[in-house]
Amino acid sequence: MPGNDKWDVIPTRPANLAPPAPEFPWPNGHRAALFLSFDVDAESAWTSKDPAHADRLVTMSFGGYEARVGTPKLLELLDQLGLKATFFITGWAVDAHPAMAEAILKAGHEIGHHGYHHLLPDPGDPYIQDELERGFETLKRRLGVVPVGYRAPFGESCDELRVSLKQRGILYSSSWRDDVRPYRQVLPDGSPGVIELPPTSSYDDWMHGLSARFSPRSIFPKEHVLSMWKDELDEVRDWGAMVTTVLHPQVSGRPMRFRLLRDFLTYAQAHGDVWITTGAEIAAHYAACEAAAKAA
Repeated sequence: MPGNDKWDVIPTRPANLAPPAPEFPWPNGHRAALFLSFDVDAESAWTSKDPAHADRLVTMSFGGYEARVGTPKLLELLDQLGLKATFFITGWAVDAHPAMAEAILKAGHEIGHHGYHHLLPDPGDPYIQDELERGFETLKRRLGVVPVGYRAPFGESCDELRVSLKQRGILYSSSWRDDVRPYRQVLPDGSPGVIELPPTSSYDDWMHGLSARFSPRSIFPKEHVLSMWKDELDEVRDWGAMVTTVLHPQVSGRPMRFRLLRDFLTYAQAHGDVWITTGAEIAAHYAACEAAAKAA
């Protein structure tokens, strides 16, 4: 029976060589963790799909909403609730909207690396390293920040990128979708990589609430999404696991989505046993637990 060359070259091994995540306890008696994170792409969410969008001004305005309205409103909400979050920002968004980025930093939130032009880090693409370096350079030049967290544009990754993140001193990544707890990545040579804080796919607001520009999906009503988010959080609490949000100011910073997020965060806080915090805090806790387990 003839083989199929395109598929026969696929290696017979898991894509992720790391073992399942260890079940370390959460601090201060918390039952679960909520990694509260936002992806601030601004207009680069649209130009990364097609550079010609730069001259399509209505298309660009969807991303521009982040600096004009979405991010300021979300910062107000987080301040009212007494919460700190991680904002993964593209270098382009920082260069184009420095006041927005400075406001996030001034409010005491973590700034994470999210590429420069929000380009998909596809295996073999020549711009992977340039996107990484330009992102680091912009965050340092504009904000004085050396990020410890990274989220891949479009949530994709490859071995070249993973190795480079470790070499550049990144503490944690938040891109993979294969666990409900933090774990340590394993690189192709078997050496330890960065800590992974897996996003929770159902908490990606782009999937449920984007204002339908070039999208065949309808916008889900608040009641549907809030029910889903509450149910998942309740089960995660029973598991002692972690929720990781992937929220976008150009989605959750709009009035209907804003009310949804406020209701969900208020619900999460009301339990009193969910550790709502930044990626840097969760990764540091994991690293401390990992070190203690090795020393035992």
